[in-house]
Amino acid sequence: MAGDAGTLRFSLGAQALIALSVVLALIPFWPALSALYDIWNLRPEYSHGILIPPLAAYLAWRERARLASTPFDGSWTGLILIGLGMLMWLAGELSTIWVIVQYSFLLVFYGLVVLLAGWRVFRTLWMPLLILVFMIPLPAFFSNNLSLQMQLISSHIGVILVRLAGISVFVEGNVIDLGVYQLQVAEACDGLRYLFPLMTLSFVVAYFYRGPFWKRAVLFLSSIPVTVLMNSLRIGVIGITVEHWGPSTAEGLLHEFQGWMVFMLSLAVVLLIAWLLSKIGKDRAPWHQVLSFEPAVSPPQSGPRIDRVLPASFLSGVAVVAVVAVGSFFLPERTEAVPGRSAFVEFPTQIGQWSGRRGTIESIYLNALQVDDYLMNDYARQNSTPVNLYVAYYDSQRKGQSAHSPRSCLPGGGWKLSEFGSRNIGVPSAGGEPMRVNRALIELGANQQLVYYWFQQRGRIITNEYLVKWFIFWDALTRNRSDGALIRLTAPILPGQTVADAERELAQFSAAVLPRLSGYVPD
Repeated sequence: MAGDAGTLRFSLGAQALIALSVVLALIPFWPALSALYDIWNLRPEYSHGILIPPLAAYLAWRERARLASTPFDGSWTGLILIGLGMLMWLAGELSTIWVIVQYSFLLVFYGLVVLLAGWRVFRTLWMPLLILVFMIPLPAFFSNNLSLQMQLISSHIGVILVRLAGISVFVEGNVIDLGVYQLQVAEACDGLRYLFPLMTLSFVVAYFYRGPFWKRAVLFLSSIPVTVLMNSLRIGVIGITVEHWGPSTAEGLLHEFQGWMVFMLSLAVVLLIAWLLSKIGKDRAPWHQVLSFEPAVSPPQSGPRIDRVLPASFLSGVAVVAVVAVGSFFLPERTEAVPGRSAFVEFPTQIGQWSGRRGTIESIYLNALQVDDYLMNDYARQNSTPVNLYVAYYDSQRKGQSAHSPRSCLPGGGWKLSEFGSRNIGVPSAGGEPMRVNRALIELGANQQLVYYWFQQRGRIITNEYLVKWFIFWDALTRNRSDGALIRLTAPILPGQTVADAERELAQFSAAVLPRLSGYVPD
């Protein structure tokens, strides 16, 4: 093997060409990567992202001794990765959905590595390459659902801790009422605020852990329950400190300091799990051997230098990337088409026989929903079940701001879904076909409500939440639009009334309100 006789290195000219290939690869993706940098600075759950590129570079540098003795033979299959990445980039650019562009950059970067070094070296560098995935945010619809479920679990466990301290507390979903203070878990203790940073650190610890694969997998996956439990602990501590020292302990600098302390404690728990894993099974070993940060191979101290030759596959990849980089300057800039519409402040409070009054949403929830306009009106007619009409409208849903499904959000208020499905309500849609809506019967203690909801998106009435995401992408790509709305009707089941009474009222109100929405939710 060539590495036995000396150290394999690239000449300065070859190194310059490799650096140029990275610069060329960055050019088409620069706007999306700049947006990624903004996310790192604005969203606490991704604030660790800025550390991942230098961390990946360090992890690759640790493998320098092994790389110095391994030939770089390149692989033409890297062109497949680059081709897929560039197709994703084009789709992301035309739809201006940044998360698609950000993931496509990783594919192009991985393709360049394969074209230069081949799959053997790629496997050697799997850790520094794979960890780059953690710097890109999850798609919003997935992270919103995941965060809500974690918040609900954390809320319930946190309330148990508060009650164990002898403090009376009332909880509805993610709202914890401490009497003198209401803690909004959705804002104060975001379920994802610790998860992604802790998963990243757990991934690094699992990489350095010298043990069987199952132990490393357990170590990495343990970050999820640890996050939930530590978030619960934080909620419990807030409840106890508010009871004894007042609401100021749940806000401001002290609150943020508690968050940092809980995160550091979470990391300590992960290391404790690593230590416990080292003490079980047949492969027990001393702690300093199990968690080793030393490189597996020491750098060579001497030996002749042997110049590497850049593979033809890599040179071809650089040419492809250069063509795309130049072509990106000629790609027409797309400004999203936002159709004209009337603001909901003008929406009528009298709809047929129904008289209404306007409502508002608290700022804490508006910050989470990120709507561009909304309607929250209560309507009623004589001797009938009242109806709440809620519409959340978005001028653009490209950057992740999109309608939150009631199926995910209602549990945050403490409501439980006892029935869920979809049904035709006998109201003709815009296409003339019977209108189909999602139907949910929800319960909170002895209270019941019937909910109809649907997504009204650029002339379509959609009930499937994942189909909504597809049409956002498709219409952004083909129509340069991603506006849309969630429409929700809610009727309580009053004493002496049945579900059938609420069903009838919602169906009739739907028929009355649907024609009125066209000027406010454009087709």
